[in-house]
Amino acid sequence: MQARDVMTTNVVIVQASTPIADIARILRTLAISGVPVFEGDTLVGIVKEVDLIARHARPHYPRYLPLLDAQIPLGGQREYQEMVRRILGTTARDIMSTPVKTCHPDTDLEEVATLMVEKNANPIPVMEHGRLVGIISHTDLMRAFDELETPSAESAA
Repeated sequence: MQARDVMTTNVVIVQASTPIADIARILRTLAISGVPVFEGDTLVGIVKEVDLIARHARPHYPRYLPLLDAQIPLGGQREYQEMVRRILGTTARDIMSTPVKTCHPDTDLEEVATLMVEKNANPIPVMEHGRLVGIISHTDLMRAFDELETPSAESAA
């Protein structure tokens, strides 16, 4: 099976300027795990449930090494700045995940599953010729794999 066989084609999208409250409402109301973020016709990111949840997580503060009259950051400075940006963000642009992991309609489902697991990507936009043609979530893959593993009534007879 390929991505085209399981993807949802009626994809809800948001613009980069969409307020976070609107995105949360969309995810909750439609029971979806994420929405692609566009600037005009260009896919620029994706907002996932975890991006919204992360805004409420306990922050991890960077540590500093005092040396003479200076404070030297001990790693994590970039991660800290990213976390602050997400916590204070008010629009999709502020909290979206980038770069977006995408696939093509002809991508095998095993490859889609690998992308989801290895890159923690869910959902995955399906792109063809630079256009969004669908989206695949964990639920879509679970349904497809269940159908593949469950013998049909015809083959059981």
